[in-house]
Amino acid sequence: MDLLEKAQAVMDCEIEGLRSVKAHLAHGFEETVQVMLQALAQKNKIVVTGMGKNLHIAEKISATLASTGSTSVVLNPAQAMHGDLGILQAGDVLLMLSYSGESEEVLHLLPAARRLNVTIIGVTGNLESTLAKHSDFTACVTVPREACPFNMAPTASTTGTLAWGDALAMVLLESRGFKRDDYARLHPGGAIGRSLLLRVADIMRRDSRLACVPESSDVETVLLAMTAARAGSAALVDANGILKGVFTDGDLRRNVGRHTDILNLPVARFMSKNPITVREDELAVNALNIFEKHNIDDLIVVDADNRVIGAVDIQDLPKMKVL
Repeated sequence: MDLLEKAQAVMDCEIEGLRSVKAHLAHGFEETVQVMLQALAQKNKIVVTGMGKNLHIAEKISATLASTGSTSVVLNPAQAMHGDLGILQAGDVLLMLSYSGESEEVLHLLPAARRLNVTIIGVTGNLESTLAKHSDFTACVTVPREACPFNMAPTASTTGTLAWGDALAMVLLESRGFKRDDYARLHPGGAIGRSLLLRVADIMRRDSRLACVPESSDVETVLLAMTAARAGSAALVDANGILKGVFTDGDLRRNVGRHTDILNLPVARFMSKNPITVREDELAVNALNIFEKHNIDDLIVVDADNRVIGAVDIQDLPKMKVL
Protein backbone atom coordinates (compact mmCIF):
# COMPACT_ATOMS: atom_id res chain seq x y z
CA MET A 1 0.00 0.00 0.00
CA ASP A 2 1.47 3.36 -1.00
CA LEU A 3 1.32 6.55 1.06
CA LEU A 4 -1.75 7.92 -0.71
CA GLU A 5 -3.63 4.65 -0.26
CA LYS A 6 -2.76 4.65 3.44
CA ALA A 7 -4.08 8.18 3.85
CA GLN A 8 -7.27 7.28 1.99
CA ALA A 9 -7.70 4.25 4.24
CA VAL A 10 -7.51 6.48 7.31
CA MET A 11 -10.16 8.78 5.86
CA ASP A 12 -12.34 5.81 4.94
CA CYS A 13 -12.12 4.63 8.54
CA GLU A 14 -13.10 8.06 9.84
CA ILE A 15 -15.97 8.32 7.36
CA GLU A 16 -17.15 4.92 8.57
CA GLY A 17 -16.97 6.25 12.11
CA LEU A 18 -19.02 9.32 11.24
CA ARG A 19 -21.70 7.11 9.69
CA SER A 20 -21.83 5.15 12.91
CA VAL A 21 -22.17 8.28 15.06
CA LYS A 22 -24.91 9.53 12.75
CA ALA A 23 -26.74 6.20 13.03
CA HIS A 24 -26.67 6.47 16.85
CA LEU A 25 -27.83 10.09 17.09
CA ALA A 26 -31.25 9.01 18.32
CA HIS A 27 -29.59 7.87 21.54
CA GLY A 28 -29.55 10.94 23.76
CA PHE A 29 -29.19 13.73 21.22
CA GLU A 30 -32.68 15.19 21.43
CA GLU A 31 -32.67 14.98 25.22
CA THR A 32 -29.32 16.80 25.27
CA VAL A 33 -30.70 19.60 23.11
CA GLN A 34 -33.81 20.04 25.26
CA VAL A 35 -31.83 20.12 28.51
CA MET A 36 -29.42 22.68 27.09
CA LEU A 37 -32.19 24.87 25.69
CA GLN A 38 -33.81 24.96 29.12
CA ALA A 39 -30.51 25.77 30.86
CA LEU A 40 -29.61 28.53 28.40
CA ALA A 41 -33.10 30.03 28.70
CA GLN A 42 -32.48 30.31 32.44
CA LYS A 43 -29.12 32.06 31.84
CA ASN A 44 -27.10 29.01 32.78
CA LYS A 45 -24.17 27.70 30.75
CA ILE A 46 -22.80 24.58 29.12
CA VAL A 47 -19.56 23.30 30.65
CA VAL A 48 -17.59 20.84 28.52
CA THR A 49 -14.91 18.53 29.91
CA GLY A 50 -12.75 15.66 28.78
CA MET A 51 -9.26 14.29 29.28
CA GLY A 52 -6.38 13.71 26.89
CA LYS A 53 -7.38 14.12 23.25
CA ASN A 54 -10.97 14.64 24.35
CA LEU A 55 -9.95 17.77 26.22
CA HIS A 56 -8.95 19.27 22.87
CA ILE A 57 -12.30 18.17 21.43
CA ALA A 58 -14.02 19.72 24.45
CA GLU A 59 -12.28 23.02 23.73
CA LYS A 60 -13.46 22.99 20.11
CA ILE A 61 -17.04 22.06 20.99
CA SER A 62 -17.20 24.73 23.69
CA ALA A 63 -15.73 27.36 21.37
CA THR A 64 -18.26 26.53 18.66
CA LEU A 65 -21.12 26.68 21.14
CA ALA A 66 -19.98 30.04 22.50
CA SER A 67 -19.41 31.55 19.07
CA THR A 68 -22.94 30.61 18.02
CA GLY A 69 -24.65 32.12 21.05
CA SER A 70 -24.76 29.20 23.50
CA THR A 71 -22.81 30.26 26.58
CA SER A 72 -20.11 27.68 27.19
CA VAL A 73 -16.77 27.20 28.96
CA VAL A 74 -14.23 24.37 29.21
CA LEU A 75 -13.38 22.61 32.47
CA ASN A 76 -10.06 20.78 32.71
CA PRO A 77 -10.85 17.79 34.96
CA ALA A 78 -7.29 17.69 36.28
CA GLN A 79 -7.66 21.26 37.54
CA ALA A 80 -11.27 20.90 38.62
CA MET A 81 -10.38 19.11 41.85
CA HIS A 82 -8.01 21.94 42.76
CA GLY A 83 -10.42 24.87 42.62
CA ASP A 84 -11.65 25.09 39.04
CA LEU A 85 -14.81 23.27 40.07
CA GLY A 86 -16.04 26.75 40.94
CA ILE A 87 -16.85 27.14 37.24
CA LEU A 88 -19.91 24.97 37.84
CA GLN A 89 -23.11 26.51 39.18
CA ALA A 90 -26.49 25.00 39.95
CA GLY A 91 -28.52 24.68 36.77
CA ASP A 92 -25.52 24.35 34.44
CA VAL A 93 -25.16 21.44 32.02
CA LEU A 94 -21.94 19.42 32.29
CA LEU A 95 -21.03 17.72 29.02
CA MET A 96 -18.52 14.98 29.85
CA LEU A 97 -16.53 13.46 26.97
CA SER A 98 -14.94 10.05 27.43
CA TYR A 99 -15.03 7.47 24.65
CA SER A 100 -14.30 4.59 26.99
CA GLY A 101 -16.49 6.07 29.68
CA GLU A 102 -13.83 5.12 32.18
CA SER A 103 -11.45 8.11 32.13
CA GLU A 104 -10.32 8.39 35.74
CA GLU A 105 -10.07 12.19 35.85
CA VAL A 106 -13.52 12.57 34.31
CA LEU A 107 -15.13 10.06 36.65
CA HIS A 108 -13.66 11.85 39.68
CA LEU A 109 -15.85 14.83 38.74
CA LEU A 110 -19.10 12.90 39.00
CA PRO A 111 -19.69 13.01 42.80
CA ALA A 112 -18.67 16.67 43.04
CA ALA A 113 -20.86 17.63 40.09
CA ARG A 114 -23.80 15.80 41.65
CA ARG A 115 -23.47 17.89 44.81
CA LEU A 116 -23.53 21.09 42.73
CA ASN A 117 -26.90 20.23 41.18
CA VAL A 118 -25.84 20.29 37.53
CA THR A 119 -27.24 18.13 34.74
CA ILE A 120 -24.64 15.58 33.62
CA ILE A 121 -24.56 14.39 30.02
CA GLY A 122 -22.09 11.64 29.22
CA VAL A 123 -20.81 11.50 25.65
CA THR A 124 -19.28 8.07 25.20
CA GLY A 125 -18.85 5.14 22.88
CA ASN A 126 -19.55 2.64 25.68
CA LEU A 127 -23.13 2.61 26.92
CA GLU A 128 -22.22 0.09 29.63
CA SER A 129 -19.47 2.29 31.08
CA THR A 130 -19.34 3.94 34.48
CA LEU A 131 -19.89 7.36 32.88
CA ALA A 132 -22.98 6.16 31.03
CA LYS A 133 -24.46 4.59 34.16
CA HIS A 134 -23.98 7.70 36.29
CA SER A 135 -25.02 10.39 33.82
CA ASP A 136 -28.46 11.96 33.69
CA PHE A 137 -28.42 11.47 29.92
CA THR A 138 -26.05 9.59 27.66
CA ALA A 139 -25.14 10.38 24.07
CA CYS A 140 -23.71 7.56 21.98
CA VAL A 141 -20.69 8.28 19.75
CA THR A 142 -19.56 4.73 19.11
CA VAL A 143 -17.40 3.98 16.06
CA PRO A 144 -16.47 0.56 14.60
CA ARG A 145 -12.73 1.10 15.02
CA GLU A 146 -10.01 3.69 15.25
CA ALA A 147 -7.96 4.66 12.20
CA CYS A 148 -4.83 3.77 14.17
CA PRO A 149 -3.40 0.42 12.96
CA PHE A 150 -3.26 -0.69 16.60
CA ASN A 151 -6.86 0.49 17.18
CA MET A 152 -5.56 2.57 20.07
CA ALA A 153 -4.82 6.23 19.18
CA PRO A 154 -8.04 8.29 19.32
CA THR A 155 -8.79 9.13 15.69
CA ALA A 156 -12.18 8.07 14.37
CA SER A 157 -13.65 8.36 17.86
CA THR A 158 -12.50 11.95 18.38
CA THR A 159 -13.60 12.89 14.86
CA GLY A 160 -17.02 11.40 15.60
CA THR A 161 -17.28 13.23 18.92
CA LEU A 162 -16.28 16.49 17.27
CA ALA A 163 -18.89 16.04 14.53
CA TRP A 164 -21.49 15.25 17.20
CA GLY A 165 -20.56 18.50 18.95
CA ASP A 166 -20.86 20.46 15.70
CA ALA A 167 -24.31 18.98 15.14
CA LEU A 168 -25.27 19.96 18.67
CA ALA A 169 -24.09 23.56 18.22
CA MET A 170 -25.89 23.98 14.90
CA VAL A 171 -29.16 22.52 16.18
CA LEU A 172 -29.00 24.79 19.24
CA LEU A 173 -28.26 27.75 16.98
CA GLU A 174 -31.40 27.21 14.91
CA SER A 175 -33.56 26.23 17.88
CA ARG A 176 -32.66 29.46 19.70
CA GLY A 177 -33.30 31.65 16.66
CA PHE A 178 -29.68 32.76 16.42
CA LYS A 179 -29.32 35.03 13.36
CA ARG A 180 -26.54 36.13 11.03
CA ASP A 181 -26.32 39.52 12.75
CA ASP A 182 -26.01 37.81 16.14
CA TYR A 183 -23.10 35.80 14.77
CA ALA A 184 -21.43 38.95 13.48
CA ARG A 185 -21.73 40.65 16.87
CA LEU A 186 -19.73 37.80 18.40
CA HIS A 187 -17.02 38.08 15.71
CA PRO A 188 -16.39 41.85 15.45
CA GLY A 189 -12.65 41.48 14.85
CA GLY A 190 -12.76 39.00 11.98
CA ALA A 191 -13.59 39.14 8.31
CA ILE A 192 -17.07 37.77 9.04
CA GLY A 193 -17.84 40.57 11.47
CA ARG A 194 -16.53 43.25 9.15
CA SER A 195 -18.57 41.98 6.23
CA LEU A 196 -21.76 41.80 8.30
CA LEU A 197 -21.44 44.81 10.60
CA LEU A 198 -19.38 47.47 8.82
CA ARG A 199 -21.61 50.03 7.10
CA VAL A 200 -20.91 52.63 4.46
CA ALA A 201 -21.33 55.29 7.17
CA ASP A 202 -18.36 53.72 8.99
CA ILE A 203 -15.96 54.10 6.07
CA MET A 204 -17.19 57.04 4.02
CA ARG A 205 -15.32 60.31 3.64
CA ARG A 206 -17.04 63.40 4.96
CA ASP A 207 -16.47 67.05 5.89
CA SER A 208 -12.94 68.16 4.91
CA ARG A 209 -12.27 64.86 3.14
CA LEU A 210 -15.31 65.26 0.92
CA ALA A 211 -15.10 67.29 -2.28
CA CYS A 212 -18.62 68.68 -2.73
CA VAL A 213 -18.92 71.65 -5.10
CA PRO A 214 -21.79 73.66 -6.67
CA GLU A 215 -22.62 72.41 -10.15
CA SER A 216 -22.17 75.95 -11.44
CA SER A 217 -18.42 75.89 -10.62
CA ASP A 218 -15.68 75.86 -13.23
CA VAL A 219 -13.27 72.97 -13.55
CA GLU A 220 -10.44 74.76 -11.76
CA THR A 221 -12.58 75.30 -8.65
CA VAL A 222 -13.56 71.67 -8.66
CA LEU A 223 -9.95 70.50 -9.01
CA LEU A 224 -8.89 72.70 -6.11
CA ALA A 225 -11.65 71.16 -3.97
CA MET A 226 -10.54 67.66 -4.96
CA THR A 227 -6.92 68.50 -4.13
CA ALA A 228 -7.85 69.91 -0.74
CA ALA A 229 -9.87 66.79 0.07
CA ARG A 230 -7.21 64.50 -1.42
CA ALA A 231 -9.98 62.89 -3.41
CA GLY A 232 -10.15 61.51 -6.91
CA SER A 233 -13.64 62.84 -7.51
CA ALA A 234 -16.04 65.61 -6.60
CA ALA A 235 -19.79 65.60 -6.11
CA LEU A 236 -21.60 68.43 -7.95
CA VAL A 237 -24.72 69.67 -6.20
CA ASP A 238 -27.44 72.28 -6.57
CA ALA A 239 -28.23 74.98 -4.02
CA ASN A 240 -30.08 72.44 -1.83
CA GLY A 241 -27.22 69.94 -1.78
CA ILE A 242 -28.98 67.60 -4.19
CA LEU A 243 -26.57 65.52 -6.26
CA LYS A 244 -26.45 66.54 -9.91
CA GLY A 245 -23.32 64.81 -11.12
CA VAL A 246 -19.79 63.68 -10.39
CA PHE A 247 -16.45 64.80 -11.83
CA THR A 248 -13.39 62.56 -11.58
CA ASP A 249 -9.70 62.58 -12.40
CA GLY A 250 -10.60 60.39 -15.33
CA ASP A 251 -12.99 63.01 -16.70
CA LEU A 252 -10.17 65.56 -16.63
CA ARG A 253 -7.72 63.28 -18.43
CA ARG A 254 -10.24 62.40 -21.13
CA ASN A 255 -11.03 66.02 -21.91
CA VAL A 256 -7.91 68.07 -21.25
CA GLY A 257 -6.46 67.35 -24.70
CA ARG A 258 -9.61 68.51 -26.45
CA HIS A 259 -10.11 71.68 -24.41
CA THR A 260 -6.97 73.69 -23.75
CA ASP A 261 -8.96 76.13 -21.63
CA ILE A 262 -10.76 73.40 -19.66
CA LEU A 263 -9.89 74.94 -16.30
CA ASN A 264 -12.10 77.93 -17.07
CA LEU A 265 -15.03 75.94 -18.47
CA PRO A 266 -18.13 74.94 -16.47
CA VAL A 267 -17.67 71.57 -14.85
CA ALA A 268 -21.26 70.72 -15.80
CA ARG A 269 -20.03 70.18 -19.40
CA PHE A 270 -17.83 67.28 -18.30
CA MET A 271 -19.48 65.78 -15.26
CA SER A 272 -21.23 62.42 -15.31
CA LYS A 273 -24.93 62.93 -14.70
CA ASN A 274 -27.01 60.47 -12.67
CA PRO A 275 -23.97 58.77 -11.12
CA ILE A 276 -24.19 55.53 -9.20
CA THR A 277 -24.78 56.20 -5.50
CA VAL A 278 -25.08 54.34 -2.25
CA ARG A 279 -26.89 54.98 1.03
CA GLU A 280 -24.99 55.31 4.32
CA ASP A 281 -26.79 52.37 5.95
CA GLU A 282 -25.69 49.94 3.24
CA LEU A 283 -23.19 47.25 4.19
CA ALA A 284 -19.63 48.16 3.26
CA VAL A 285 -19.30 44.84 1.46
CA ASN A 286 -22.21 45.87 -0.78
CA ALA A 287 -20.29 49.02 -1.72
CA LEU A 288 -17.39 46.78 -2.72
CA ASN A 289 -19.73 44.79 -4.95
CA ILE A 290 -20.85 48.02 -6.64
CA PHE A 291 -17.23 49.01 -7.31
CA GLU A 292 -16.53 45.64 -8.88
CA LYS A 293 -19.73 45.47 -10.90
CA HIS A 294 -19.44 48.94 -12.45
CA ASN A 295 -15.63 49.20 -12.55
CA ILE A 296 -15.55 52.57 -10.80
CA ASP A 297 -13.22 54.02 -8.18
CA ASP A 298 -15.48 56.50 -6.39
CA LEU A 299 -18.97 56.21 -4.96
CA ILE A 300 -21.10 59.11 -3.75
CA VAL A 301 -23.13 58.57 -0.58
CA VAL A 302 -26.56 60.22 -0.49
CA ASP A 303 -29.50 60.39 1.90
CA ALA A 304 -33.14 59.58 1.16
CA ASP A 305 -33.56 62.93 -0.61
CA ASN A 306 -30.47 62.41 -2.79
CA ARG A 307 -28.47 64.97 -0.81
CA VAL A 308 -24.74 64.31 -0.73
CA ILE A 309 -23.49 63.29 2.72
CA GLY A 310 -20.23 61.51 1.89
CA ALA A 311 -18.14 59.54 -0.55
CA VAL A 312 -16.35 56.20 -0.63
CA ASP A 313 -13.00 55.86 -2.38
CA ILE A 314 -12.09 52.31 -3.37
CA GLN A 315 -8.58 52.96 -2.01
CA ASP A 316 -10.06 53.27 1.48
CA LEU A 317 -11.49 49.75 1.49
CA PRO A 318 -8.22 47.84 2.07
CA LYS A 319 -7.42 50.13 5.01
CA MET A 320 -10.72 49.15 6.58
CA LYS A 321 -10.01 45.48 5.69
CA VAL A 322 -13.18 45.24 3.63
CA LEU A 323 -11.37 43.73 0.64
